[in-house]
Amino acid sequence: MRIVIATLALLTVLIDTNAQPAQASQWPRGITYEIFVQSFADSNGDGIGDIKGMTSKLDYLQNLGVGAVWLMPINPSPSYHKYDVTDYYGIHPDYGTLEDFKEFTREAHKRNIKVVIDMVLNHSSSKHPWFLDAVKNENSPYREYYVWTHKDDPQTQKDGRPTGADSDNTRHWHQVEGSDYLYYGYFYGGMPDLNFDSPKLRAEVFKIGKYWLTEMGVDGFRLDAARHIFPDERPHDNHQWWVYFLNEMKKAKKDVYLVGEVWAPADIVGPYLKGLPALFNFDMGFAITKAVNEEQAGDLVANHKKIRAFYQSVNPEYVDATFLTNHDQNRIMSAVNGDLHKAKMAAALLLTLPGSPYLYYGEEIGMTGKKPDEKIREPFLWDRKARDKARTSWMTPTYNAEGTTVPLAAQQKDKNSLYNHYKSFIALRNRSKALTYGELSPIATETAGLSVFERKHQEESVLVLHNLSKAAVTYKLPQEVTGFQKVLFSTNGARLKAGEVTIPAYSSLLLSK
Repeated sequence: MRIVIATLALLTVLIDTNAQPAQASQWPRGITYEIFVQSFADSNGDGIGDIKGMTSKLDYLQNLGVGAVWLMPINPSPSYHKYDVTDYYGIHPDYGTLEDFKEFTREAHKRNIKVVIDMVLNHSSSKHPWFLDAVKNENSPYREYYVWTHKDDPQTQKDGRPTGADSDNTRHWHQVEGSDYLYYGYFYGGMPDLNFDSPKLRAEVFKIGKYWLTEMGVDGFRLDAARHIFPDERPHDNHQWWVYFLNEMKKAKKDVYLVGEVWAPADIVGPYLKGLPALFNFDMGFAITKAVNEEQAGDLVANHKKIRAFYQSVNPEYVDATFLTNHDQNRIMSAVNGDLHKAKMAAALLLTLPGSPYLYYGEEIGMTGKKPDEKIREPFLWDRKARDKARTSWMTPTYNAEGTTVPLAAQQKDKNSLYNHYKSFIALRNRSKALTYGELSPIATETAGLSVFERKHQEESVLVLHNLSKAAVTYKLPQEVTGFQKVLFSTNGARLKAGEVTIPAYSSLLLSK
């Protein structure tokens, strides 16, 4: 899909920035950037992204305004995605060494960038030495690390059911050649589930976590498949496990950050917040995409406020990990059918609504991609190919080939690019306590394509207006917000005059008092 560069000049204007503190947002309330290491930056010319490549791009991330990185799995694994781990204490040799990783973490911390790694605890690889030993010997000390049952057990005679959107697999029990016993693997046979009823396994998991926090210097973990530690009929055990895990990790690092993947509606997500103080807000990502595609503000803001209120009732200190799409979903640029204006609006909503936003690598340059998963994890384009020494080549891209996606170097020179749009909104958010920490107050309007809300924290208030539609909007400020008389930020010439705002198509206007 060829991305058409904007026909509207979306010139970003910042006004009165001296009134803002230099950096209001402190992580984990700041921006986190998700990286698939294999596709991000290659340092040695073997075509595979690596840790030294990431280290060389830390200045780029700092300049973008990122406060943390989340690294998809970096452990040894037989698969390209590495969600089936064979050694929880190691680095995949394609990515580098433990010393490379320590250097990356040190350099990230020098730039005030935190490091969060994917911790895959629901399952290991079927090629992990624990599992290989357990399969070979029913008396293996590692047998209890996994979940087994006899082939005649009635539960193995029928399909299971997928729960949530993270798997469509229905065959959860898997055969071992020459054995009367089957093992449980929620996702597939190559990923046998770990048995968290085993005290020995739990102790091993705590040891792994503390190793990465203390020896390797990471700041926290993104916890894959957090809903599936125990089967769905044991939700309370799932909730309690993460409380237990959090308390153990705090012994190693008092301010450890845990963010969980619970791909489910808010009522199922909520109870996890006691043990996982940050959870990904899948509902919001879907809602933003729907709103920008339909050009209808609808209940986006009101629903977001309602979900936040529910989460705060469970854990008042929770961190709302908001995002547009991630490594398991069609990329946001493809989700809006390559429409640059809608992609910019999705970013504007994400970065002005409450939450602690996550960006998926390449999102800021409009990389496209639709499932299968490899196609949403294609190489990042740093520059045109002849000049791009860091571009990875482990796969031939389908969506982000030369000439289809404008590379970063070209976008950095274009003030109207998607990259500069992201950078401007990130800078604005990072400087604003209201946009970082502020409560949300929806403002009702009779204009379907206009989203209006107030963000307020202590003495700072910001009125946010987004025109999601293709038609310009003129809107008289209602009585309760007439005190907002200064233009803080605008795109495409959106303006305020005598209590009335004029907002061109797909544009934003932020006002202060």
